[in-house]
Amino acid sequence: MTECVRQKSARWNDLWLRILSAAVLAPVALVCVWVGGTAFAGLVVLLAAGLCYEWLGLCGQRSSLAAMLLFAALPVSVALTQFGTAASALILLAVATAATTAYGRGLSPARPLAFGIPYVGVAVVALVWLRQQPRSGGVNVIVLLLVVWASDIGAYLAGRAIGGRRLAPSVSPGKTWSGAVGGLVAAAAVGFAASAILSDRLSSWRSASWRPVAFAVLIGIIGQAGDLFESRLKRHFGVKDSGTIIPGHGGLLDRLDAMLTAAPATALLALILGRGVDVWE
Repeated sequence: MTECVRQKSARWNDLWLRILSAAVLAPVALVCVWVGGTAFAGLVVLLAAGLCYEWLGLCGQRSSLAAMLLFAALPVSVALTQFGTAASALILLAVATAATTAYGRGLSPARPLAFGIPYVGVAVVALVWLRQQPRSGGVNVIVLLLVVWASDIGAYLAGRAIGGRRLAPSVSPGKTWSGAVGGLVAAAAVGFAASAILSDRLSSWRSASWRPVAFAVLIGIIGQAGDLFESRLKRHFGVKDSGTIIPGHGGLLDRLDAMLTAAPATALLALILGRGVDVWE
């Protein structure tokens, strides 16, 4: 009986660290998104630099000046998006990817260095581009963040509380089907709340549209796929966490894994629907 209690308690060992980290980081992110402009771009530049540092570490290239210079294209691409165009930023990322592939003598599972540039770069460019959209940019990014965070929190709580069958044991033994479903339910709840609170056309909870729920579930699925992909990358590199910068979460790659897939997907949807549209609605 005592052993069972210990096992259940161990499931929640990192909960308080996660709560404290989120209590510090989430308000900073939301304020920067709301302010927009240079404040948000500056935050994304810092995130891009941190993600570069972790990726170079995973690839054993932190001591290589050439690799560091090549990966400087990521924070520069954020600045290009903010002060120039997203197209020029994507061209820079393509050139940097090609140059890094040449430097690394190929691009394959055995030579993964160059993959880090599009993996991280497209996401950070997408975030800044989304925020720049007239009228709806701030709300679009805030809803995106809330959906991804809700999916992550719902998956964590449901997975720890319910447990059960593993989702992908060969990739991430800790993830369960109950966690995946819990994450999608939490994401859907945020989508519904966004519809009821943020839409100009809505006057009550009962008149909320279900389109934002569909958007939230889609982004939740894409985010969970990104989470699993990052877990597969860590297994490939033979590490538990990508870093130690965030207590309770590990590294930036561990914390932003879902956003690295969800942000490009949301930007693509915004591009299809038209700039200035509430992409979540």
